[in-house]
Amino acid sequence: MLIVTEHYLVSTTYDKNSGAFIKTRGGAWKQNANETINLTLEFDSENPDTVGTQDDFNIMMNKETLIFLDDNVKFQRLDDGGPGILNGAWLMSARMKDGTLQQRNTNKARKTMKILSGSRFQWIAYNTETKTYMATGGGTYTSIDERYTETIEFFSKDPSKVGLQLEFSYQLIDGNWQHTGKSSKGDPTHEVWSLRKSL
Repeated sequence: MLIVTEHYLVSTTYDKNSGAFIKTRGGAWKQNANETINLTLEFDSENPDTVGTQDDFNIMMNKETLIFLDDNVKFQRLDDGGPGILNGAWLMSARMKDGTLQQRNTNKARKTMKILSGSRFQWIAYNTETKTYMATGGGTYTSIDERYTETIEFFSKDPSKVGLQLEFSYQLIDGNWQHTGKSSKGDPTHEVWSLRKSL
């Protein structure tokens, strides 16, 4: 699975049948003048030493497919940023704890990012300073009438969560995405996510 937003992308491999997580990597990308893209890695579950490095990839793209020519890897487009309205890369910027909404500095090295296309989502916890990848999960989502619903297709820490549906009430307030509901553990949760612009 490859989720690409305006400035960020994440590539993840998992077993579609069992939901077993295999690997993930991602970071900030930009298109070069020629038919290549430049990727600055923020996390890599297989090769953490690559975090902070840059790579150029030769690509061929049309409306339906994206091919990485160097590796001969082909991706088929699943959506064009819709129908969901949360397309983008978001950083967790606040979380309710002990009845208080506690702010998080999104400029710090320790990050939790959630990246969404129009129908797919993935969250990743990582640290760019220590180059540590911590955990990830993802799948499909819908956002209808202020209800945000995730269906988990892979979960690195607990594969038993695969198939679980999580429902949240959500709002976009001053450009920030706030949602309340229950976590994958069944605990009440209230999170605030802020849209990333660029590195």
